[in-house]
Amino acid sequence: MAAKLSGGGGGKYQVEQNSEINVTPFVDIMLVLLIIFMVAAPLASVSVELKLPDAVAKPRPNPPKPIYISIQKGGALYIGDFPTDLATMGDDLKKQVGQRDPTKERLFIRADKEVRYGEFMQVMNTLQDNGFYSVALIGQDNTNAAGG
Repeated sequence: MAAKLSGGGGGKYQVEQNSEINVTPFVDIMLVLLIIFMVAAPLASVSVELKLPDAVAKPRPNPPKPIYISIQKGGALYIGDFPTDLATMGDDLKKQVGQRDPTKERLFIRADKEVRYGEFMQVMNTLQDNGFYSVALIGQDNTNAAGG
């Protein structure tokens, strides 16, 4: 906001409000930006003439649904939501994997924190015996918990 101080007339200082907007600096800045963009636009384009080949990407197959193996406290085993046991787990997994290569298949193991190490290792050994070598272990994410 601008004020005009004039020295004439009545009181010591008379202040009048100047409510007009000065658009000259705004117009100057816009013209400078316009010139910059007009100069820079031709530099951004490529002027070499080419006949490019068609780019037709093959559709990628959807990734397979992840396979979860759950181990409960009492030693009960599940593949997804379906119960299994150590003797039939390999065959059940191969049915679920289908035609895919079991050596390249990643399995996700979830185990109750009360599961004994020996029971867990039996599951791991059964997986390796049936050709499943890529395993990911799932744990509870406690990043929001204070302390630990």
